[in-house]
Amino acid sequence: MPLRLEDYALIGDTQTAALVGRDGSVDWLCLPRFDSPACFAALLGDEHNGRWLLAPAGGHKAVRRRYRDGTLVLETDFETADGAVRVVDFMPPRGEEPDLVRIVEGVRGRVPMVMDLLMRFDYGSIVPWVQRLDGARVAVAGPDGLLLRTDVEVYGEDLRTAARFSVAEGDRLSFVLTWFPSSDPPPRPIDPEHALGDTERWWRAWSSRCLDSGRWRDAVVRSLVVLKAMTYAPTGGIVAAPTTSLPEHLGGVRNWDYRYCWLRDATFTLLSLLRAGYTDEAVAWRDWLLRAVAGDPAKLQIMYGPAGERRLPESELDWLRGYEGSAPVRIGNAACRQRQLDVYGETMDMLHQARRSGIETAAPAWSLQRHLLDFLEGAWRQPDEGIWEVRGGKREFTHSKVMAWVAFDRGVKAVERFGLPGPVDRWRRLRAEVHEEVCRSGYDGELGAFVQYPGSRRLDASLLMIPLVGFLPARDERVRGTVAAIERDLCEDGFVHRYSHDDVEQVDGLPPGEGAFLLCTFWLADNLFLLGRVDDARQTFERLLALRNDVGLLSEQYDPGRGRLLGNFPQAFSHVGLVNTAATLSGRADHPRDETGDSG
Repeated sequence: MPLRLEDYALIGDTQTAALVGRDGSVDWLCLPRFDSPACFAALLGDEHNGRWLLAPAGGHKAVRRRYRDGTLVLETDFETADGAVRVVDFMPPRGEEPDLVRIVEGVRGRVPMVMDLLMRFDYGSIVPWVQRLDGARVAVAGPDGLLLRTDVEVYGEDLRTAARFSVAEGDRLSFVLTWFPSSDPPPRPIDPEHALGDTERWWRAWSSRCLDSGRWRDAVVRSLVVLKAMTYAPTGGIVAAPTTSLPEHLGGVRNWDYRYCWLRDATFTLLSLLRAGYTDEAVAWRDWLLRAVAGDPAKLQIMYGPAGERRLPESELDWLRGYEGSAPVRIGNAACRQRQLDVYGETMDMLHQARRSGIETAAPAWSLQRHLLDFLEGAWRQPDEGIWEVRGGKREFTHSKVMAWVAFDRGVKAVERFGLPGPVDRWRRLRAEVHEEVCRSGYDGELGAFVQYPGSRRLDASLLMIPLVGFLPARDERVRGTVAAIERDLCEDGFVHRYSHDDVEQVDGLPPGEGAFLLCTFWLADNLFLLGRVDDARQTFERLLALRNDVGLLSEQYDPGRGRLLGNFPQAFSHVGLVNTAATLSGRADHPRDETGDSG
């Protein structure tokens, strides 16, 4: 049986990431960047999986895992009948090539250890050639090379590289796995202990800048570190998750590739970072955005590659059975071709919040925003695939129109509050027109709630955003009714599903089955707080905090029946929700997105 998602921890270098299991295995590592096909591991728990096990031989258990404070340096303690040993895992700040470093430290007694390295490229489809080179092992296949350097003697066995050794109290043995282009000479070695110090100092310097000092600071800092790990440092892009094809339902088909930069996800992430005082990331993302979306605003994509790539063709890897039998395994994402009008509003909102945080609006950035609004003026009434990326046909989603209102509203505020040039009277008129349309066609009087699209009686948790973006006050009767309906019909054990599931096939053309969506549950907590239900809001938030694994990580969804995390892991959306809701409940959030009263 594969490990549960809860059994994994994240390490990374802000260009790629790895998942380290509680049993001492590295089961997911894409090198040299998040979405690279030079994938060391094929998929968690798959028989074709590349894997790097480093653990005590025989019977053992991981007694405790932890990150060193404010870092992505992971420590795993193992207890055995012979003594205790600690494995330290990290990825140093990137030099020329990415390195994954593992240091084994003897804590007590003398512990027999095993290292078992199974290297597979291109999602498990290629077995590389392995040879010795100056005491190291070099694995090569096509354009990719891996170099293993270690203090212990290794040997080849059954198309893998292995070692058997023992560690006594006070011993420290190192293992360094480095990717390099196979056409280049192998890179020079790094000093693992020096790299450990550099990595720890780098992360602590970054995390110490967090402005949060509230009750949940530790959880907030951990989530911010996770979000920082999902930034792609060379360009400023931000990926939604470092993994692909981890299912929204065990054994199901909703298995998507999230190793890309969604405009929506990146915008939410940047809002969280801005709130915590991290403006450099906002500037880097703005500059990434200007490069990525150059061209016709009508061709704005909902997602791009980490460097701004537009072509992300989706394909299925039929040689992989998928995590716990969840097939197909997908790479690429066909949703890049969808039209989702809400991203225009989210992009305008993020750039508005950047201005509110003191980031100067560059002329190209404002020119882009004006072009987006010009396009949206003629497009906001059109159907789209919506925030949940449905694959069952376009509809006039209420949430998409709410976010069109946000786009025009932020354009108006750019002129009124920051003195930027623009046709403010036209934007005010459009803002009022969109507002009237949503309130007229998106609200069901009999149901007493906003609905997913006009004529439907289906609820949608995305409508919890209505008060959070300032479309209506939280205490408006229509908002109250929407929150009450979602609590009644979309909640399972206090966790919120995205939309009604009784006829889900009509929504997205896929078989039913997915977990509760964690970001939507954070939105519910925000709404409850704004409604004055402070105790309910805090209980909901604490319930969400309890879902984090032992090192503070969250996936996209949760299965209340099985008590299992689901979906790609860790998920930026979920950690964004944690940061923002902690600020709300601590009384520190001024709700910069909640600027009601300007609906026109």
